[in-house]
Amino acid sequence: MSPPTSPPKWAKESATTFHIALSFIVFLFLDFLETFLCLLFRFLDHYFEGKPSRCYCENTRELEDVEVSETLCGRRNVFREMGFLQFARKREEHCCSKKVGGHVTHRWSDCGCECCVSWMKIGDQKLHVVVKEPSQSSIEDTRGNPTENLTSWGFGRSPKPRDSLYTLRDHLEMIEKSVITPFDLKSFHLVAHSMGCIIALAVSAKYAKFVKSVTLVAPPVLPCSEDGASFTVLNRLAKRRLWPPLLFGSSVMSWYEHLGRCICFLFCRNHRMWESILKLLTRKRDLPFLVTDLTKHTHHSAWHSMHNVICGGAKYNDDYLKILVANGVKVCVIQGDKDEVVPVGCSIYIKKKVADAQVKIIPNADHNTVIFGREKEFTLSLEEIWAPSADTNSVEE
Repeated sequence: MSPPTSPPKWAKESATTFHIALSFIVFLFLDFLETFLCLLFRFLDHYFEGKPSRCYCENTRELEDVEVSETLCGRRNVFREMGFLQFARKREEHCCSKKVGGHVTHRWSDCGCECCVSWMKIGDQKLHVVVKEPSQSSIEDTRGNPTENLTSWGFGRSPKPRDSLYTLRDHLEMIEKSVITPFDLKSFHLVAHSMGCIIALAVSAKYAKFVKSVTLVAPPVLPCSEDGASFTVLNRLAKRRLWPPLLFGSSVMSWYEHLGRCICFLFCRNHRMWESILKLLTRKRDLPFLVTDLTKHTHHSAWHSMHNVICGGAKYNDDYLKILVANGVKVCVIQGDKDEVVPVGCSIYIKKKVADAQVKIIPNADHNTVIFGREKEFTLSLEEIWAPSADTNSVEE
């Protein structure tokens, strides 16, 4: 039997052309739907909150903060550029919001359950932090060496104020306020996944003298010039294509503010219902944190974090890496070879910028399974990374 042959070149080119054409038609429809939803949400926000919330459909809106991504207002939409929104009243510069206890309340389209809004009752807003003390056995194993604490935070239970743009600076200041200053961290390791890698680079660059190592898992760090860096990242990580499905999902949530808000309304606002259904189907009392935490996003927090951290922070990544090299910070990168969200080329790019970086490509692992499903292997990798500094006093963050 003769070996299978690859499809001819003309067949591949025809399939590519068809994919591009079909993608154009679908996203043209989504452009129209987004324009319609802009007007619909304007009406609904006015009805429920007394004034329409501001959005980024006006390309003329000025962005005064240098850390605010150009992609917020610069995303092209055929129907918006044709003037389909000219019948809507000019948007107010500041949205009118109801307030409770000095904090802006949740949108009508966000969940208002006790778990999602409990942070509003706390006076001094800080990230949700979990501190785990070492076990007695681990203390004995150190044989006189200083023990280490493991400090982490989770976004699901952290504050999600509507008056924040979730820029890199906002994230960094909140981490300093919630973790670094209260615990007086003078030596620590950083581990981050996906978007968190950009935040970890910002933290490590500012505290380069205190950081022992930075482990980046599936880092969305792309080569791009400072001019137009945000659009380079947006067009690469959220290219307007139908295939693969994860890319299509990323493009919808990244390009369409109001369509993304609809999806968050469906899943995040009704997360309790989905959790009940999943518990019934799986017959489990506890669900994975990916289900319980990600659905506690608000659209405002998710939308701004994506644009202002991943896209807006792209122009700083090279500077951050230079600072780490200059200070001799250990950089390690882990990524799956089946990652369809972040190109494997991102890990290779970091290796080019940081010659001493350790890069490990995990076979048959994608953007999530590079950690989930292989927790033991991942933990062993971290132990190997941290081992050289285990004999010094450190706090692992």
